Amino acid sequence: MLDFLSLRIYDILDILLVAFLIFLIYRLIKGTVAFNIVVGFLLVYLVYVIVRALHMELLTTIIGQFIGVGVLALIIIFHPEIRRFLLYIGSHYQINRFLSLEKLLYTGKENAGGAYISELVDTLLYFSRTLTGAIIVIARRSELVEQISTGDIIDARLSQPLLKTIFFKNSALHDGAVIISEGRIAAAGCILPLTHKEVDKSMGLRHRAAIGISETTDAIVLVVSEETGHISLVEGGNIERHLSMEKLTELLFQKLVPAPQAGQKTV
Repeated sequence: MLDFLSLRIYDILDILLVAFLIFLIYRLIKGTVAFNIVVGFLLVYLVYVIVRALHMELLTTIIGQFIGVGVLALIIIFHPEIRRFLLYIGSHYQINRFLSLEKLLYTGKENAGGAYISELVDTLLYFSRTLTGAIIVIARRSELVEQISTGDIIDARLSQPLLKTIFFKNSALHDGAVIISEGRIAAAGCILPLTHKEVDKSMGLRHRAAIGISETTDAIVLVVSEETGHISLVEGGNIERHLSMEKLTELLFQKLVPAPQAGQKTV
């Protein structure tokens, strides 16, 4: 009689996993047009349940046909969101690292992420003082091959004179993004995807592009506003604005310099 109240441990795990999946989907589509479409689809389904319960055959048939092709329609309508969701899972939870030979062949050598931070901060402060708009993407585990291919390959040591040349207002590359990989400037003039979320109207295309690329990769993005000179840092779709030199340096070292592992000696 009370069998319906019995719960197995797998039932609880099933509920938690579904709740987590719904949370990820909500986080991905909140503030976008897709969220309104989902609400509309749920309302249509609710109407379908009601008219079927009331035995309204004509409406039940019409809406039922719509629901019947609903999955295919959702795949077509939400193609960009589905792609972003899969990229989000692959980039943020790094399942592919367990399938890579890098971990097997790991030599213990860490990427010296802090070697260029001071010069990068000095360059951003110069851009801030001179109201030079800039967007710089720092690759981490995500290699950003697709984004690098949209720009001009540089493959040069990071230096302030080179960044000044790239973002000079009359330069052909100044409107695109610079991508830094393993401490080197991999490419310039790169095109980044824009976020579909609602953002503050004071933020321009550079900020929208910074949020967009950070939503689908684990990259760190730095933006200098051409209008105000304010420096922002974007990670995981979240933006921190109006950063001082001290705060910016602290965040970059915190996010880019690996913490010493247990038993590892620090110099």
